[in-house]
Amino acid sequence: MFASQKARKEIGKNMEVESANCKYRVSQCEDIELLSVERPLKIDLEINRLEMLVQELHKVFSRDHVNIQDVQKLMAAYKSNPKDWKKYAKFDRFRYTRNLVDAGNGAFNIMVLCWGSGHASAIHDHADSHCFMKILSGSLEEVRYQWPSNAEPEIVKKSKAKISYCSDNEEKSMEDKISEINISCQNNACPNFKSLDSCEQNGDEEHYGADKMEEIGRTKLEVNDVCYINDALGLHRMENPSHVDGAVSLHLYCPPFDSCRMFDVRTGKATQIKVTFQSMYGKKVNRVIGANSVVDCQ
Repeated sequence: MFASQKARKEIGKNMEVESANCKYRVSQCEDIELLSVERPLKIDLEINRLEMLVQELHKVFSRDHVNIQDVQKLMAAYKSNPKDWKKYAKFDRFRYTRNLVDAGNGAFNIMVLCWGSGHASAIHDHADSHCFMKILSGSLEEVRYQWPSNAEPEIVKKSKAKISYCSDNEEKSMEDKISEINISCQNNACPNFKSLDSCEQNGDEEHYGADKMEEIGRTKLEVNDVCYINDALGLHRMENPSHVDGAVSLHLYCPPFDSCRMFDVRTGKATQIKVTFQSMYGKKVNRVIGANSVVDCQ
């Protein structure tokens, strides 16, 4: 989002460039803004069942380094089949729902989100994690927003500074550019990294200025489309534009998180919220629960 059009095109030419390790948080990886997943990706396998996708994801996340594009390719390789995910699709009349499919041994979690007609999320961040999404049924629209200036995470500030430098040096060859991309994802490498454990909980509000959120793009996503976002690329909200049909999407988050921030579109005001599950492993929970809670299912 912050890279110049020419820089983004050049990076996109080489789809096998080593990407950031998504076993770590976004702020622990340098140059993440240059390494967003681009299309087209070379899909060299076919996954026919959701269960097989989950198995392949467990294999990938058993490694020390998990390439963003490897996860993207697996998500894209699975072709949606309602027989696979129907048992996880728990709709609610009034709001979209999050339904846990697999907890990923703590390295990731994957879930089915169900959207009734007209349902939408709030504008939100991704708690310094990586977010992959695939449309299983219907269609959704992603609306991306620029960070409010008073709430920008450190990685966004660094991204802007680096992209400004890249814009001044666009005459360099692609080979030179690639050699300059230095991914360093040592655990807790970023001195400004702040874990979710230290965030304020229970809806505490942050300082804000009365600035309307700036929309920077809209993308309509159809069945089997896959997209990726992290906090370095901006904020977003998802919505089901249909007033008749529901929609179902598959989401993978790594590392998992149990709270994030939502933003008021009119003022940019940020509020810390808990994220919850409507069901776990195909069974409705006795109450809507937090992402890392353990409760009896029914």
